[in-house]
Amino acid sequence: MLVADLSSLWAGPLCAQVLARAGAVVVKVESPSRPDGTRSGVPAFFDWMNVGKLSYAVDFDNDSDALRRLLSAADIVVEGSRPAALRRRRLSAEDLPGRPGRIWLRISGYRDDPHRPAFGDDAAVAGGLVGAAADGPVFCGDAIADPLTGLEAARAVGESLHRGGGELIDVAMAQVAARYAALPQSWNSAAPADRPQLPPAVPSASPLGADNAAVEHLVSERTSATC
Repeated sequence: MLVADLSSLWAGPLCAQVLARAGAVVVKVESPSRPDGTRSGVPAFFDWMNVGKLSYAVDFDNDSDALRRLLSAADIVVEGSRPAALRRRRLSAEDLPGRPGRIWLRISGYRDDPHRPAFGDDAAVAGGLVGAAADGPVFCGDAIADPLTGLEAARAVGESLHRGGGELIDVAMAQVAARYAALPQSWNSAAPADRPQLPPAVPSASPLGADNAAVEHLVSERTSATC
């Protein structure tokens, strides 16, 4: 399956990474002028989220036709931008025809206000996913709503595939956090927490735009096959 990953940072890229590990061909789409912000952060984190993905750099404004062809050829689209960002470029799910059974996944911060940006920490607090300490509430983990949303989004895509696809799926970070906050606490909050272990090192992810030619060839093959 071909996945177009338009997301950045953590939740969306983690969802697409899970799909890649399940066997999908994942294309990470970035603008050359505004690439994923984690490229300039800790290299290991970017590699964990994006290793194994094809890197496709395309100007969303001046080369939208190329991006339109990719999104129309994809079996799954993952996007995490505010709704107007793609809509004003006529690149939204409502604007583009898709392959039979295409799944379009939208990750937002807040279901009741999809235009409002969110990060993992504020979305977790909005959902009530906080811990208690003597001097007040504390975060349960670093940007915890991000990884939880990425995993929940991957599960939602898997369930949609079992139903035959052809769905538009909305996953909101604050609502995911609220569902986890509502679960009964089955651990002893007074027990000392083990120091988290870093995942094993992985090869470096592709440099920005390194796979443009391969992606365009793949899209051309898929387009020709459906004509």
